[in-house]
Parts: sequence; structure tokens; C-alpha cells
Amino acid sequence: MGLARPLGGTFTPRRKTGVMPTMQRGLSLGLFGIFGRSSELREFDRALRSVDLHPNLVPEAVKLTAVKLLKEQATGFDPVPQSYRAAAEIVGYCMIGADAFAAANEPALAAEVERRIETALDSGTSVDAKLVLLTLHARVIQPSVVEAFQLESGAD
Repeated sequence: MGLARPLGGTFTPRRKTGVMPTMQRGLSLGLFGIFGRSSELREFDRALRSVDLHPNLVPEAVKLTAVKLLKEQATGFDPVPQSYRAAAEIVGYCMIGADAFAAANEPALAAEVERRIETALDSGTSVDAKLVLLTLHARVIQPSVVEAFQLESGAD
């Protein structure tokens, strides 16, 4: 008996060169608790907690997309730590609304986030605008925020 070979071809072993190809790491949710979450998702979870929004209340798809947007915007390999907090502020404001956000955080921060949302809606292409659109399309945005900023989805 010999070694099993693939059908229709010859067996050629691959050599390990010890050199890893250069590629961007993907985001990881973890598999059965074995591999764990990616550092980017853990950082975003911490940022969500810092604005008083528990990460379990944010759908994984929203978190994955938000982090992907941050990585696309980053000039280096990973986003700067402050960008996670800035994104969490927009997502948190949209998800819990102006009153709850202002009560959980400083009213000055709520006013700053409102200004950022206004600016984002005027430009339409910034990461802030994409995060607002993300919460709108994921249907996790508060109706009061939709009303206040007169948002509408093309799908509606």
C-alpha cells in the first residue's frame, strides 16, 4: 500500500519558506471561544462601554462593519485608538438617542456629536456619515434621531 494521492494528478509536497505573505489581518469573532475576538473588535467594545453602551446591545454585523470602515480610513495598518472612541460616540448617539446619550455622558459631548453628525450629513462621504447610514440601514437607530436629522433610507 502506498501513500494516498489526489485524483487526477501527482503529489507534490509544498515547501515551507518561513516567509509570510504580506496581507491585512481579518476581523475575528472567535470560534466556539477557542480563538477569541480580534483586537480591533475588543477595542471597539471598550469604546462602546466608554460611552455607556453595552457591546451586547450592538449587533455583531454593525460592529464588524464599523471596524471595517475604521480600517479603510486608517493611513497605517490599524486605526488609531482615538478613532474607535469617535466611532463609538456616533454609533452610541444614534442607537440610544440624544437624551439618553446626554444623560449617560456629558451634555457637551452630546452637542459635539450632534455637530459631527450635521457636518457628516453635509459632506455625505465621511466615516461619521457612513456610521450614521450603517445604524439607519441596520435599523438600530432611534426614531428620535431619524426625526431630528430628517434621515431617510432609500430602501424605505
